[in-house]
Amino acid sequence: MSAPLYNRDILGLAVATADFPPLEQPRHRVSARAPLCGSAIILDLNADEAGRVTGVGMHVEACALGQASAALLARHAPGQGVGEIRAARDAIAAWFKGEGAAPDWPGFDLLAPARDYPARHGAILLPFDAAIAALEEQADAA
Repeated sequence: MSAPLYNRDILGLAVATADFPPLEQPRHRVSARAPLCGSAIILDLNADEAGRVTGVGMHVEACALGQASAALLARHAPGQGVGEIRAARDAIAAWFKGEGAAPDWPGFDLLAPARDYPARHGAILLPFDAAIAALEEQADAA
């Protein structure tokens, strides 16, 4: 029997997005939407000159899984660059397809029940896609 899709850990992560309110003057602000489910995020990122995340803020309109993923991104993105975040996103997508091991992103094992729900994958990948877009914007401006 598989684990329930929405459990206490996922719901706890979902409410943790409140720990990352929008930044007052972000270096980057990206709005993104998952077309299949309609989840949306406004992601604020600050990054140093090397492109490593130094601050995260967000406004998330998504299911609890999308919110949980956003919280995991926000907790663990500081110190990461676009390469690390892209590698994590690619590993998550491959894992969802059954083509790889669980991603090496702290806490992502809590989202394992979502592997069986492809309609939720876009919401879970959305915060990572937004972070990649923001950091690529910085790289393009450099």
